[in-house]
Amino acid sequence: MNSRKVLVVEDDPDIAALLGLHLQDLGCAVEIAADGAQGLARATRSADWSLIVLDLQLPTVDGLEICRRVRANAGYTPILMLTARAGEPDRVLGLETGADDYLTKPFSVVEFAARVKAILRRVERLSRPSPVELRTTRFGELEIDLERRTAQRAGQRLDLTAREYDLLAFLAERPGRVFSRAQLLDQVWGTTHDTFEHTVNSHINRLRSKLEPDPSQPRYVVTVWGVGYRFALEPEGQCA
Repeated sequence: MNSRKVLVVEDDPDIAALLGLHLQDLGCAVEIAADGAQGLARATRSADWSLIVLDLQLPTVDGLEICRRVRANAGYTPILMLTARAGEPDRVLGLETGADDYLTKPFSVVEFAARVKAILRRVERLSRPSPVELRTTRFGELEIDLERRTAQRAGQRLDLTAREYDLLAFLAERPGRVFSRAQLLDQVWGTTHDTFEHTVNSHINRLRSKLEPDPSQPRYVVTVWGVGYRFALEPEGQCA
């Protein structure tokens, strides 16, 4: 039943206990860390977490630093960030640091449960192997290994973050189809906060800086002006 392991990093014991109860109702096994140092140690000790619920303001080590350290690891663990800061810059910073979604305190437990279920569904859908799919996809010089979650161009491995890889793989598995920023937020980030669509732009730019031979003239991830982005059916320009 409790195949999903969730780490809750929250210094308020009442909130932590409440979140733990609702996560258990969703079939999750829960561990609670009461401060940032404990949370960082547990979050980076294991890559087996199905989800980390992470408060932004923590004693000893703050949530942003924990998020950065988790994202520096090779494996991908989804993060739901909790914040008492209602300002847009703080929430954008959390998303751009690598959080999959955020909730601003105070929040309802119904909304919390819905966000958790949405993140877990998305991650499980992306990780579920399909026997009829080719697990390696090639486009010109670019090769994407969908099983190992790696990509290389002209034989050189690309140093992609987990989010950059998810973005590349999502687009590459649907070549030629145009996605708006809102659709990419929904499908790759698992959130529908259209206020933060510029988060997509910044990730696209970082992905292009690693993926494209000339990021100013992208061959693979192409802008469709006024709409969004698509992955080229064939690399734009001349690829050797």
